[in-house]
Amino acid sequence: MEVVLLSTYDLGHQPFGLASPAAWLRQAGASVTCQDLAVENIDERTIRSADLIALYLPMHTATRLACAVVPRLKALNPQAHLCFYGLYAPLNEEFLRSLGAGTVLGGEFESGLLSLYTRLSSNGTSPAPAQSEPLISRAKQRFRVPDRCGLPPLSGYAYLTAPDGQRQTVGYTEASRGCKHLCRHCPVVPVYDGQFRVVQADVVLEDVRQQVAAGAEHITFGDPDFFNGAGHGVRVVRALHDEFPDLTYDVTIKVEHLLKHARHLPVLAETGCLFVTTAVESIDDGVLRLLDKGHTREDFIRAVGLAREAGLTLSPTFIPFTPWASPEGYLDLLRLLARLDLIPYVAPVQLVIRLLVPKGSRMLELPEMSTVLGDFDPTALSFSWTHADPRVDRLQETVAGIVERADAAGRRDMFECLWHAAHEACGATPEDLAIVAGPATAIQIPQLSEPWYCCAEPTSEQLAKV
Repeated sequence: MEVVLLSTYDLGHQPFGLASPAAWLRQAGASVTCQDLAVENIDERTIRSADLIALYLPMHTATRLACAVVPRLKALNPQAHLCFYGLYAPLNEEFLRSLGAGTVLGGEFESGLLSLYTRLSSNGTSPAPAQSEPLISRAKQRFRVPDRCGLPPLSGYAYLTAPDGQRQTVGYTEASRGCKHLCRHCPVVPVYDGQFRVVQADVVLEDVRQQVAAGAEHITFGDPDFFNGAGHGVRVVRALHDEFPDLTYDVTIKVEHLLKHARHLPVLAETGCLFVTTAVESIDDGVLRLLDKGHTREDFIRAVGLAREAGLTLSPTFIPFTPWASPEGYLDLLRLLARLDLIPYVAPVQLVIRLLVPKGSRMLELPEMSTVLGDFDPTALSFSWTHADPRVDRLQETVAGIVERADAAGRRDMFECLWHAAHEACGATPEDLAIVAGPATAIQIPQLSEPWYCCAEPTSEQLAKV
């Protein structure tokens, strides 16, 4: 039976979400082809011969792009069974079914894909049998070493600019899935409901070994929170450092865990962690309570200090535009980033993101949303909302234009443009940024060529490609 696993976008990573199920399916006897449409074109011959086409949906942007490519897949092969799997698949089940999905899988999807393959092998794909696999599985799995055979080389993906300015080839793996926490805006929550699942350490280590052999000099751990299982994470990076002392890596850890597990931060620095992404989202304590983030403005400031004491680079992320934002609040965010000397550490996209409210979001539970929430937009795969203060939406459009043009500019230059726009939106005379932040200094921040973000609209270039 011919199986095609498709990814449309995964933040510039070679997709773990293709390599992992490929191992399960190939071991069961399937003929599996992996295609990553972020870096390669559709192989039409392979699509025409497929019995099962499964599209990986790890994030909002990938889901929008996958929906855009479905008509082409159906034109090439109307008989193939269509499956959508990954974090965003169950959130959008109804719409995916309308596109022709026969199976939708969320959570621990490998076992579901294996079950689907076995079912289709026995019963055939036409007429499509009804789905018997759970929409969301949180069952514990014994993971298998991802099979990256047939995926584009690591050199074709996002690269790291190291502190010395050199470009490094980046690999990607996951040491855990899900999350123990229930942050209201997070897409992980409707799927995992406060649970997380560990990828066994031997599997993680072997996956890194094969990527190092393929040229990886740096590894991104894609766990929603690397310290959901802090002991597990520390054991993994210690073992990696013992085996590959020159290998660097980055992780994502929430502010709450940076404080709770502060004793582990020096271990991260000692074992090669170049930077830690942390989802701050807001510095307004009222907004943080509504988002159920589990930290405060002062907690964030403390985390910045703890990371610096440990010798770690902190890369904060934000959702600056919510229904409770204000131009004054946006300016307050910029002012705090300047005072904490964080301007070089914040990717431009982080200062333009607008709150996404997909189906299933815990944001829909908030009475405060009822006055601003519009209809569900199936094209955008989210509920629309309009701010009560038109200045906020105008400011968001302004900063989006600034950030879109910021590619050729340094982060300090881009930040200064946002600084002036925020003051203008507040009707205030711009303060001298050099006084608030100090003079600009030449500093090389370790960063990936494609920054982390929760959600963003697909670009016209991405849409045209698929």
